[in-house]
Amino acid sequence: MSTSTADRLVDFDEVLTRYEPVMGLETHVELGTASKMFCGCATTFGAEPNSQTCPTCLGLPGSLPTANAAAIESTIRIGLALGCRIATWARFSRKNYFYPDIPKGFQTTQYDEPLCTSGHLDVEVDGETYRVEIERVHLEEDTGKNLHVGGSTGRIHGADHSLIDYNRAGIPLVEIVTRPIPGAGAKAPEVAKAYVTELREVLVALGVSEVRMEQGNLRCDVNTSLAPIGSLEWGTRTETKNVNSLRSVERAVRYEMRRQAAVLDAGGTITQETRHFHEDTGTTSPGRSKEEATDYRYFPEPDLVPVAPDEEWVASLLAELPELPAARRTRLSDEWGISPTEMAWLVNAGAVELVSDTVAAGASPADARKWWLGDLARRANDTGTELAALAVTPAQVAELIGLISAGTINDQLARQALDGVLAGEGDPAAVVEARGLAVMGESDELVSAVDAAIEGNPDVADKVRGGKVQAIGALVGAVMKTTRGKADAATVKRMLEERLVSS
Repeated sequence: MSTSTADRLVDFDEVLTRYEPVMGLETHVELGTASKMFCGCATTFGAEPNSQTCPTCLGLPGSLPTANAAAIESTIRIGLALGCRIATWARFSRKNYFYPDIPKGFQTTQYDEPLCTSGHLDVEVDGETYRVEIERVHLEEDTGKNLHVGGSTGRIHGADHSLIDYNRAGIPLVEIVTRPIPGAGAKAPEVAKAYVTELREVLVALGVSEVRMEQGNLRCDVNTSLAPIGSLEWGTRTETKNVNSLRSVERAVRYEMRRQAAVLDAGGTITQETRHFHEDTGTTSPGRSKEEATDYRYFPEPDLVPVAPDEEWVASLLAELPELPAARRTRLSDEWGISPTEMAWLVNAGAVELVSDTVAAGASPADARKWWLGDLARRANDTGTELAALAVTPAQVAELIGLISAGTINDQLARQALDGVLAGEGDPAAVVEARGLAVMGESDELVSAVDAAIEGNPDVADKVRGGKVQAIGALVGAVMKTTRGKADAATVKRMLEERLVSS
């Protein structure tokens, strides 16, 4: 029996009673170099199809490649950040396969002698640290992009015809390959997501790539297998290709665990194959049987000399590495006076940089966290938007907090001001002025509102006069309602006390 039972799923918790999951992740990162890996063509995203090509990246006869030094440096910096051993001798090979997105008929990559090996990346899930071992970090070139036209899914099956854009062919591509990750159990899907999330943060800190998954700068292949608990051998793996969001990495692992358990429970065997992930349903479907290394007929690239990084140069790159995310989070936790759990909340919300930038713009850490994890997080959740994609900047949030601290507005009015900022009406101060949101001072209007609240609620006023001072809250509420939240509650309370308690 093969994967004909793919539509059958086992409950996730039930999977874990009989099987141990093992994962492996292959992450592809397009480097942000100005030119391609082996030629001088531009790498601008979204350019007119096939406008950034030349004889070299199209593999035309007589063309010769030249390695991009900036790409080699970026790859070494990635390896150093992941604690890898940097090779003193590395070379490129030809990986032969004949797909239309490979115009040369082979991909120039690194095979048995990569630039970086034997690293690791620690990730934290629910307070527990998992060490993900890195097998290798190697440099290669990206493929072109196929566009299948006429079908309903965007895949080749059912399409009327296909188009190919070779602008992406030849862009420097780093592949980061983990070793198998056992022992995560029920946390396996979350560990997979946490690893890709943390890796992305490392790449952002290094500045080597835009790592925008929606543009294909960062793509992940998710290998998943199951083995009966207590088995001495791991199960047969499947490789879910080109998963293009952090959430989908988790979903792909979770689905494959449930699907594979159904196949094994029915007495079937898992086929080693690639699979497609479907974002709309969160399911996978068969692709092709997985090739082995021998199928690619690797051999050394005869047109490129080996790469031999100088030890002093590598040492200087190590010394120049920026502060990495884990170390930065530890430092910020100390500076902000928050616990590791509170920092984890910020990480999960994608708010660390937002809070940091808001603090840098003048807000206190406590206020910055309050707004990004409170009102702003709710608005992002309600609209299905990433927190960082909201139409408000950290500087504007800091300005909003400053207006509150100065007494110009209160929290309720600040939320209205925030509505205006998100609607594109300008910075907070401009919105406050345009909408007339400033807190009402002890003016004739406020005096009238306080007197009206007393006259309109004589029973409550008598209770306050009789010593039940806590009843004054109802009168404060009446004034706030009349002034549409523009009055300062503390000022209103003092004015009421002067009239009722002191008389």
